[in-house]
Order: sequence, then structure tokens, then C-alpha cells
Amino acid sequence: MPVPAPDGDRGVYGISVAADLVGMGVQNLRLYEARGLLEPERTDGGTRRYSANDLDRLRRIGDLLQAGLNLAGIGMVLDLEGENAQLRQEQEAPAWLAVKTTNSAPRSRKPTSSNKKSKPTPG
Repeated sequence: MPVPAPDGDRGVYGISVAADLVGMGVQNLRLYEARGLLEPERTDGGTRRYSANDLDRLRRIGDLLQAGLNLAGIGMVLDLEGENAQLRQEQEAPAWLAVKTTNSAPRSRKPTSSNKKSKPTPG
């Protein structure tokens, strides 16, 4: 029976294993979490569990640190990259999922000369 591929969002690595896999210190991972750069899953007991996606994000953080950015700048870059990815995904959505919008103005319900009924004037 084939083993299913692990979900990229599922937290499976403890903090020390995650730190070893990305070549960072455990304290750095805690700092990045405290600064809001990533949010690993937590077990019921409160133990951090890092996913494959978290490891990719940590590697990206390391790349940006090497490029000379500070943690505040890295947070901004990661947010913008996330927004960019979301917009690209929305743009590539199949046509049948897209919501059709029109540029025409909404029709008025005010009576016009063509639909007014003439009333007899009291006299």
C-alpha cells in the first residue's frame, strides 16, 4: 500500500529538527515566531510543530537576512510575496470560477416618459 505524500501545511518537525534542517539556531526560530514571521502549529501540550511550508519560509527568511534586510523588512517582503501569490492564483483561476462584472451603470427605476401613465387633470 503506497504511503500518502505529506501535506505541506502539516506540522511534523519539532523545533530542534526544524532548526537543523534549515541551518538556524533554535532561538532564531523562536525569535521569528515572536516577531510574527511564521506561526508553527502547536500540539495540545504547546510544543511547536513545523511543516514543510514553514521550513521553506525559514529558508526564505535566511536568504533575506543574507541580502541585508532586517526583520521588519523581511516581514514586509513576506507579506507582499504572499499577496502577490494570492493575486496570481486568482488571475489563473478557471473562467467558470470568475465572477462576471459589468461596467454598465445600474438601471434606474424612476418612471420615464415611455412608462408613465397619463392621469386626467382634475377640472
